[in-house]
Amino acid sequence: MENTDILISGAGIAGPALAYWLRRHGFRPVVVERAPAPRPGGQAVDLRGAGRTVVERMGLMERTRALCVEQRGIALVDRRGRHTARMPVELFGGEGIVSEIEILRGDLADLLREATDGVEYRYGDSVTALAEDADGVTVHFENSPARRFGLVIGADGLHSVVRRLAFAPGGGPEAHYRPLGGYHAWFTVHDPAFARELDSWFLMYNAPGGLVASARPGRLPGEVKASLGFRSDPLALDRRDGAAQRRLLAERFAGAGWEVDRLLTGMAGADDFAFDSFGQIHLDHYSRGRVALLGDAGYSPSPLTGLGTSLALVGGYLLAGELAAAAGDFRTAYARYEELMRPYVARAQELPPGGVQGYAPDSALMIRLRAASMRWMGRWPLRPILAAQFAKAGDIVLPDYPLPAHR
Repeated sequence: MENTDILISGAGIAGPALAYWLRRHGFRPVVVERAPAPRPGGQAVDLRGAGRTVVERMGLMERTRALCVEQRGIALVDRRGRHTARMPVELFGGEGIVSEIEILRGDLADLLREATDGVEYRYGDSVTALAEDADGVTVHFENSPARRFGLVIGADGLHSVVRRLAFAPGGGPEAHYRPLGGYHAWFTVHDPAFARELDSWFLMYNAPGGLVASARPGRLPGEVKASLGFRSDPLALDRRDGAAQRRLLAERFAGAGWEVDRLLTGMAGADDFAFDSFGQIHLDHYSRGRVALLGDAGYSPSPLTGLGTSLALVGGYLLAGELAAAAGDFRTAYARYEELMRPYVARAQELPPGGVQGYAPDSALMIRLRAASMRWMGRWPLRPILAAQFAKAGDIVLPDYPLPAHR
């Protein structure tokens, strides 16, 4: 491959992770991101299994631990805030629902981006067209001139523009998307009293009708990371209309109980509000020509699995390593990347017991049964079932790729 310039669309977790390894292997990555600037904060993401190994190989584990969110575990609560079930973080060796290492998405993205010193980042822009030929890809952008690249990697999330352009030019933006029957929103509430009341627990409340509200500690004093989720068939919602999404949530959750009114009040003023559906991406192949997909863009497992971050980090490591091992022969590298990733992805996309129904039970009886099952998670017969679910994050052997001297 003569042109070692590689465009990466997306500056979340997957994009910077790939950029780090590509640069270490001697390629010239360029990262383009639709957002006008790096997105701060965000919700806590799990760092577990092979994803943790990748961060260790980057030499970033010490800094990651310094930014971890302090959490004692997850607890289910009733309308009055009483704990009905708990899973301490130590259960399952720190690899349970709340893992030993939880870091805010924005903090992890910042660490990865800082580690890619020298990589070109272009914010406030997006890919609009791809024209591939025998020697490379001409990429057209929304706000800057067209440019030539040897390869293009879509790491731009669940609603990937690169996936739509390269894999489904006539099939619409969601051609490979499988809805799972629900929606969720996440945002930050600044409420010091509420933050103290959490007592370092990730609290989750279920209400009849498939409603879920949660609150967990942030990293900064007085910060509460909140989420509202609900079961639903697909809705005709504009994905970019945040005001309509907030109105929908306010209507659905009115009078739901526990501290939901407090969360709705905080949601109204949150400057980091985000809303999306629960869904997965399923593709027959992760590449087409010179274009490949990474992370949620290619194989989103949905937040229900807790494995999206691991897939992003592992995928970036493998894709860059295989491109280097194949001396830029992208066809060989892409085939090998898919061969290594697909079994790992298949296991990661297996939903926890009950799927979205287990996350958001729709009746008072099912809510009580959910609490009862959590109380039994550390005991037979549920413990081995759950242990197998949590072990998926480490269910891959990472190759060792020789690296040139660090520049």
